[in-house]
Amino acid sequence: MTPTNANFGLISHIILFVGMRKLKSSFEHIFIISHLVKWSVLVAPVAIAVGSMVALFLWLLEKATLLRWQHDWLLFLLPLAGILIYILYKYAGKNAEAGNNLIIEEIHKPGGGVPARMTPLVLLTTVITHLFGGSAGREGTAVQMGGSLAALFGKWIKLDKEDLRILLITGIAAGFGAVFGTPLTGAIFALEVLTVGRINHSALLPCLMASVFADITCTAWGIHHSYYHIAFKDTLNSSTSLIHFNFVLLLKVIVAGICFGLVGYLFSELSHTIKNYSNRFIKTKWLILFIGGCIIITLTYVLGTRDYLGLGVTNPDDNGVTIMSAFQAGGAGYLSWFWKLLFTAITLGMGFKGGEVTPLFFIGAALGNTIAMLTGSPVDLMAGLGFIAVFAGATNTPIACTIMGVELFGGEHIVYYAVTCFTAYYFSGHSGIYHAQRIAVSKVDMLHHHNNKTLQEVRNKRIKNKKQGLKK
Repeated sequence: MTPTNANFGLISHIILFVGMRKLKSSFEHIFIISHLVKWSVLVAPVAIAVGSMVALFLWLLEKATLLRWQHDWLLFLLPLAGILIYILYKYAGKNAEAGNNLIIEEIHKPGGGVPARMTPLVLLTTVITHLFGGSAGREGTAVQMGGSLAALFGKWIKLDKEDLRILLITGIAAGFGAVFGTPLTGAIFALEVLTVGRINHSALLPCLMASVFADITCTAWGIHHSYYHIAFKDTLNSSTSLIHFNFVLLLKVIVAGICFGLVGYLFSELSHTIKNYSNRFIKTKWLILFIGGCIIITLTYVLGTRDYLGLGVTNPDDNGVTIMSAFQAGGAGYLSWFWKLLFTAITLGMGFKGGEVTPLFFIGAALGNTIAMLTGSPVDLMAGLGFIAVFAGATNTPIACTIMGVELFGGEHIVYYAVTCFTAYYFSGHSGIYHAQRIAVSKVDMLHHHNNKTLQEVRNKRIKNKKQGLKK
């Protein structure tokens, strides 16, 4: 039998197909290089812009904090500052008020976009919050500026939806990496914070480039970040070389991790609860911020201290409680963590602007100090573990927080970092400060029905079930 023309045609197509696949495979590394060049070109201007804006923000924040320290009476204007913030967002903010959650939602499901007005608005209103004594952080502002500037750049050059999604993620990485001086943490945080239980590697290298470039840019402007140190040196009490840590201390660390996770859960739930009840029972919206400011003033004078205002990294009073002091024995009271938690939940839950992460650092470090004093553990180590672990629990980012421990404190105690952050992650439950986070993999197999839902949907369902249970 002789092959027909059809058979020859089929054979030639197969040979051509196989040949093209081999040719494409042989040029794989050329495609990789072109991919890296493309994202280097796209990321560099965004990272430089974000790093510069973060530098400006941190400089303004420092000036506002110093001004508040010099003029105690500014605290009494906090309720009026709240009204100003309300007016700014009402007439100029539109959907920008959704903040970090808007960026996360836009990455998951592109919609109306992230507005460019978010950058100046959140910068201005966060500085106002700190100037008049609100208890807030800075990472939320940096992340929102990063996402907003990335969206603006993507719009200018008309990126398609997938590339714009990746660029938005790099904006988060740039903002976070620059504001804390932790570029590797910034890259991993941007990937991990989007979905609970899963990291998408599609933006891995772009995020790392963005975070590193933004951190370099911020530092080039003369911005210096806080320096933390853990002096504790582990003393092994095991006769076997197979165990490279103190077993008794590890048990204490696990218990502490449970506490850190529960406090992360408490902060998230209290913040959301205050926000929900404020909006439900106070119909005049500007009054929410006004009342919130009045509550902060009242608590400040009831406690007789200003330690829980502002960031809490440093304090003009040498005897005041700060993140720094929490690394020393006696540097925090047994309830210092709770008061900072309450001040911050009220400030942010009732509409003032800023981030949650730096207050979470304070809460965790102060709680770690308390646990160390009660259990006889090394104070600086336990404060450092609380610093990263409460953050891990409240944001569902245990890997990023473990890396943060290495970047901030050194890698000697990385086993303790990981154990604490992972434990806190599980014990914070299906909650978090970013309600737009989507659950990819449930923390517990029996709760797999939470998969593919946002934390907001899970929380709403939990509240609904409680109400139905009460009725029965």
